[in-house]
Amino acid sequence: MTIQKLKGIIAAPFTPFDETGNLNLRMIPVLVNSLKKNGVNGAFICGSTGEGVSLTLEEKKQVFAAWGRETSTNLKLISLVGGTSVLDSQTLALHAQACGHDAISLVAPYYFKPANVEQLVDFCAEVTSVVPTMPFYFYHIPVLSGCHYSMYEFLQIADEKIPNLAGIKYTQEDLMDFSLCLQYKNQKYDLLWGRDECLLAAMAMGAKGGVGSTYNYAAPLYHQLIKAFEEGDLRRAKELQNQSISFIRLLGKYGGIGTGKAFMKLVGMDCGEFRSPVKNPSPEQLEKLKTDLENIGFFNYCSRV
Repeated sequence: MTIQKLKGIIAAPFTPFDETGNLNLRMIPVLVNSLKKNGVNGAFICGSTGEGVSLTLEEKKQVFAAWGRETSTNLKLISLVGGTSVLDSQTLALHAQACGHDAISLVAPYYFKPANVEQLVDFCAEVTSVVPTMPFYFYHIPVLSGCHYSMYEFLQIADEKIPNLAGIKYTQEDLMDFSLCLQYKNQKYDLLWGRDECLLAAMAMGAKGGVGSTYNYAAPLYHQLIKAFEEGDLRRAKELQNQSISFIRLLGKYGGIGTGKAFMKLVGMDCGEFRSPVKNPSPEQLEKLKTDLENIGFFNYCSRV
């Protein structure tokens, strides 16, 4: 199959919940409109940021359908279809296809883990076999999946076993392995970088696209960063990457991934809170976060609703 490589920034959107913790699907058109207005090229649905592992199978189906109804926006939709159950993952892959999504993704099994790369490839091949014409991206995030295999070795084996393999969402800091994957078979596969705080380093290695959570609420900054890099203004590009780092550090200061939805509230898109066991900032912390963001000029370059 012909692989249409993705360029620019692709957001990993938050799954919106209401005040009771249930899905708030009415927010999805708002999120889509914001991504479109801020020049984001696609959405990676129900990934880590989207709390896919915290949703039921039926909830994920509803989220997929809600995003599918927005396909007229020209956003590329990549949906994470699972990681532990072959049958559930196949069910979601077929549902994503029926909803008009552009590609599917799969994370490594994180409870019964594959003993080697061959077993990982076989798991992915079994899931993706039900949608043979739909592009497939493997989601490499060993810090959460616990699967630390070389993606270069993965490509060497998967190249013959998974005909619809399109590439990898690469969320690890191993730039050597990343570079080997980029160059494999004359740059055959699409490598999407997954660490927003070091996007510049990945672009220097050859990355053309990235998937990340901060593209939801700071897209203008990254557009400037990419433009500066492409124009050869490395000094400016480094300044912009450092601005990115300055606000990403605040995620850790206020509790981690749950702080992402606090950022969304502060730019005008209330997606509720993360489900347990993720920690959410308190109202007092939210006010302190706002002050910290004002002090670093975040609201001068954040996304606009």
